[in-house]
Amino acid sequence: MGPIVLFLATLLSTTYAGLFYIVGDVGFFSTILATLDKPSILLHGLPFSIPLITILLAHEMGHYFACRYYGIRCTPPYFIPAPISIAGTLGAFIRIKSSFMHKRALFDVGVAGPLAGFLFVIPSLYIGIKLSQLIPKDSIQGGLIFGEPLFFRWMGKIVLGYSSTTQDMVAHPIAMAAWFGLLATSLNLLPIWQLDGGHLAYAILGRTWQKKLTVISIIILIFVSFLGWPIPSYLLFGLLLLFISARFRFYHPPTLFDEEELGRARILVGILAIIVLIISFIPVPISFI
Repeated sequence: MGPIVLFLATLLSTTYAGLFYIVGDVGFFSTILATLDKPSILLHGLPFSIPLITILLAHEMGHYFACRYYGIRCTPPYFIPAPISIAGTLGAFIRIKSSFMHKRALFDVGVAGPLAGFLFVIPSLYIGIKLSQLIPKDSIQGGLIFGEPLFFRWMGKIVLGYSSTTQDMVAHPIAMAAWFGLLATSLNLLPIWQLDGGHLAYAILGRTWQKKLTVISIIILIFVSFLGWPIPSYLLFGLLLLFISARFRFYHPPTLFDEEELGRARILVGILAIIVLIISFIPVPISFI
């Protein structure tokens, strides 16, 4: 029952968060009162919540089915609702309850989630941008600016002829759901300890280089956080990763048979994952006008 309750709670919280991209920031409690008076208002948040939940679910089911393929015991996805936020969720996770036999299993489980989620980001972003509106640069005063990863800009250029130097985009809620999907994908692919990217780094490069990459990546993430001052978006996340990783001396747990090699095909998939990280990462996710 737990995963189902959390899923429904997250669907509700993300639907509520989706109202922000329809009516703007009119106040958390004011919006609650409005939805209590007329619950049908929540339906306007579904274009945001449904694609976002779908992307997150695809990510976790990628991990889940890869675990099942290798006979690794794991839980179904647990979603984390965040009622007072512009996303409505802190993501989702599965708990893995048995050891990885070899690096191939570790790699496949690690990479399956981000790539599965990214596949669902692509159509959501295309549809969302197609429904978005372009306006002259700096024609809106006051509010939040969402940073644009490379993939977002490329899709905007392809679909709408968007130019970030002369135009701003008023993104449709579906596009914003894809934006959060890109953010989640990039953070999970960082080569840090127990993140998906940490699994890949250990499987491809081994224990020593995985530790070095973890330390370097955390330092860079904390530094990048201050580029968006006074909103250091990644600071809390970076400090949390630093604290948890330090308890284990930044080492990823070994597999049972570490000597097995990945093979050329998985190395190529790993390169693809690096490309997805680069085009999805947002140096300054949120700033004020």
